[in-house]
Amino acid sequence: MRGALAALALLAVAGCHPRPQGDPAENRGPISADPVTLTAADGVKIAGVYTRAAKPKALLLLFHQAESSKDEYALLAPQLAQAGYSSLRIDQRAGGTLFGVNETVRMLGHSASYAEAKQDLDAAFAWARQQKLPILLWGSSYSAALIFPLAAAHPGQVRALLAFSPGEYLDDKGAVARAASQVRVPIFVTSARDGQEEDAARKILKASPATQKTQFVPRLGGAHGASTLLRTKNPDGAQEAWRATMAFLDEVTRSGSGTAPAR
Repeated sequence: MRGALAALALLAVAGCHPRPQGDPAENRGPISADPVTLTAADGVKIAGVYTRAAKPKALLLLFHQAESSKDEYALLAPQLAQAGYSSLRIDQRAGGTLFGVNETVRMLGHSASYAEAKQDLDAAFAWARQQKLPILLWGSSYSAALIFPLAAAHPGQVRALLAFSPGEYLDDKGAVARAASQVRVPIFVTSARDGQEEDAARKILKASPATQKTQFVPRLGGAHGASTLLRTKNPDGAQEAWRATMAFLDEVTRSGSGTAPAR
């Protein structure tokens, strides 16, 4: 894995965002972004955006952090598409206006609990299965915790997990590690340069029996959640974090492991 981290060169886009340089064939062709509305099991309507790569290798389900929205990935999703990764980003019912309006919270009139937001991840996963692409789960902060029980509930249907600042954020302490103990697909975790965050991620990763596990600890910078990939949030370390993330993505999609920086 360490050798793969140096394989990805990054260029600046508009002077502020690392640009993925993968297989040139994956970067050709139109990229589309279409609004999607999902319906959770309890009837709540979930707003989302589907960004489609020209020649997708896989489908990423992008879940945001607390006080946030799908716009946490507004600049990242097109860059992922250029590298050959389609994505669905949603407004979970536990969120806010950190990066833009959370339409699901606005329609509900309030932000819900992290546990309640699990239904929104379930709805996104059900939608993703219809797209007939390998599914990778990507979580940020509290949603990085929720992707472990989601993966555990669907053995054989998830290719890999990427967890940015995971922790035991749920009321049922220890639930994330217990779910991780049932996850055998490749896992990538990272966090801010913070001892508590790094330890929390390490404990969850250690609980998994997966044979391919990567904990990226930044040498410079670092920010909480997927914000670590945004240069405005992590000016010193966004490029390094992006390189590590893309190396993991390319490795798990190239090898078929597992089962079926911006402004």
